Amino acid sequence: MSERTIALVTGANKGIGYEIAVGLGALGWSVGVGARDDERRAGAVERLRAGGVDAFGVPLDVTDDASATAAARLIEGKAGRLDVLVNNAAITGGMPQEPTRVDPATIRTVVETNVIGVIRVTNAMLPLLRRSASPRIVNMSSSVGSLARQSGTAAERTTGLVAVAYAPSKTFLNAVTLQYALELSDTNILINAGCPGYVATDLNGFRGVRTPEQGAAIAIKLATLPDDGPTGKFFEDAGVVPW
Repeated sequence: MSERTIALVTGANKGIGYEIAVGLGALGWSVGVGARDDERRAGAVERLRAGGVDAFGVPLDVTDDASATAAARLIEGKAGRLDVLVNNAAITGGMPQEPTRVDPATIRTVVETNVIGVIRVTNAMLPLLRRSASPRIVNMSSSVGSLARQSGTAAERTTGLVAVAYAPSKTFLNAVTLQYALELSDTNILINAGCPGYVATDLNGFRGVRTPEQGAAIAIKLATLPDDGPTGKFFEDAGVVPW
């Protein structure tokens, strides 16, 4: 069993996921870089190690059952447990996504990654998380999934473009987070959703106004909650996000 805190970050080869790995690594943690592309994953691990992070690669396609199972076996063999899981991997599905024009296949593809992928990876990692003294699960969501913010007045809405695949996938993810919190309420596992804000990444064509490092901050905060911290909540840097 490793004495270091062991974390897995999905989609960690670039953008917010990479900066989450940087931040957790700066705490002295051992960080698994979950990514499906072998070359990009290896490159990210190399950069992280060059920066002093105890990083290791985890081949992981969140849309594939066998891949999630193999990732869990790899972590078990390396560390014997998992302390923190950050479900960061996500796709937009491409734009435009007006509900009157969208291809239903786009919605299926986005939900497969952004929602079912989170369930798949979480369930594969749960046996390892149960071995941790202070297990944490962080689901990287978005305020575009907030029904309260979507349904406000035009001046109040801060959810961006109409996106019938991406935005509802984050609403779905928030609901899934709540369901896990309810089921795991009698355990020491804390699970929360976090919004990174409008970060400039390739997910949005680098149109965001925040840096990936800024976007990673909420995940790092939720990954390091104390044992009496909240569970089943939705946060951004400024505090709680309304459902």
